[in-house]
Amino acid sequence: MATAKQNFYKWHRILGLIALIPVMMWTLSGLSHPFMSNWFRPTIARETYKPQQIVKPALSIRQVLDKNAISQFINFGLITFNNQAYYQVLGKDSITNYYSASSGDLLKDGDKQYAIYLARYFTQDNTSKVKSITMQKNFDARYQPINHLLPVWKVAFDRPDGMDVYVETLQSRMGTFNNNSRKVMLTIFEQLHTWEFLSDIGGEQFRIVVLLVIISVMLLSLLTGLTVYGLFWKKFKTATENRRRDDRTDTRFIHRYHRQLGLIVSFVMLTFIISGAFHLVVKMHNIKPQAKAYNQVINTKDLAVSNLQLPVDSMKTIGLIKYADSCYYQLSDFKKNVYYYNTSTGNQLADGDAIYANYLSDFYRAGEPPVKVKGKSTITQIRQFDNEYGFINKRLPVQKVAYPNGENWYIETTTSQLATKVAGIDRAEGLSFIFLHKYFGMSWAGKNIRDIVSMLAALGVFVVSAFGFSAFLKNK
Repeated sequence: MATAKQNFYKWHRILGLIALIPVMMWTLSGLSHPFMSNWFRPTIARETYKPQQIVKPALSIRQVLDKNAISQFINFGLITFNNQAYYQVLGKDSITNYYSASSGDLLKDGDKQYAIYLARYFTQDNTSKVKSITMQKNFDARYQPINHLLPVWKVAFDRPDGMDVYVETLQSRMGTFNNNSRKVMLTIFEQLHTWEFLSDIGGEQFRIVVLLVIISVMLLSLLTGLTVYGLFWKKFKTATENRRRDDRTDTRFIHRYHRQLGLIVSFVMLTFIISGAFHLVVKMHNIKPQAKAYNQVINTKDLAVSNLQLPVDSMKTIGLIKYADSCYYQLSDFKKNVYYYNTSTGNQLADGDAIYANYLSDFYRAGEPPVKVKGKSTITQIRQFDNEYGFINKRLPVQKVAYPNGENWYIETTTSQLATKVAGIDRAEGLSFIFLHKYFGMSWAGKNIRDIVSMLAALGVFVVSAFGFSAFLKNK
């Protein structure tokens, strides 16, 4: 029995030493997260774009396309900036050109100009020079996958704070914004917490496997530590009583603090380990080839009905979609309602947004392994973020297509994009992560209190690890 106890103690020390550096990295970066996401988060004048009501243009989209000899294209929009109305035309080459809605003339570098206009709108900065503007088609350390939107224009201002604004021109919205301090914090968090450097070495799957191995070591260190405390607690208690009786100096106070604090924060550490491991396992499970994108090509000749004849008094956006071998004008108003009008007949498609969402959901599901589902899907428009469809998904409004097997597919119909898919395991992982890892259970007390509690939890794990390492050094 004595040998078994000593082996547990030995393995606890070995496992603790292996996990020491990762724990230090994760707790320190976890401590920095509230500063990055809340207290020291940079501010921007406006986070959403509120366009003016679109005034009926002089020319229809068909007239503009014919004037510029465009017979096929992907989609179009109608926007106003610099006190003029323009048609945004997304060509088959995925390049967006801008044409005056009054003359049909091409605006040179129109997409760049509009991106700068939006960046200045979001920052309310009309004086700083634009240092650079670049098209970004992939995520990177400064514009991470959590931002979802691609492609975007990165507009970098020549300002002391180094402000960069990422804008999606086709939807007139912002992806994110970073100043100098946030760029530093993003780099620290990416390298110390998510260990993206491992992806650079061996890819995403390699990164996840390494992290899972380390988390397993942490779990074994925790369990052996609790076992050691249970096996030796009588011995620890007797030693403490003898020291107090003999009035001797406590030379092993670091060991005692490590044991006592370790017992206190063991539950916290367990929640971090379980939620982190679950998050990584689901991430590994979801690694698969990129889902096929929905593509459409519109023939100019199909626009028999002019967009100027549509019976809509107030609209926010306009575009085109193809459905059931027909082409429809897709219009959204300022109340987030979406309407569909046939481009050949002008007839309205009743409940068109739900019908189109269901069509797109079937398209994206076709790329998944076949799953038999009994019963009909239900379709609900989502206009606000919630626990399942959170702020990180960026896109609103969306249609939620819910299947009887528990799968929920969120579709942004105005871009024909899949916003996200939530199945049983995704839902469970999401809830475990926000409640066990990010402490959303404390949201009732306010974001500041929630962040303080999460920081205290991370600090507790850090202190226990530091005491454990100090105790190891004293034993040498």
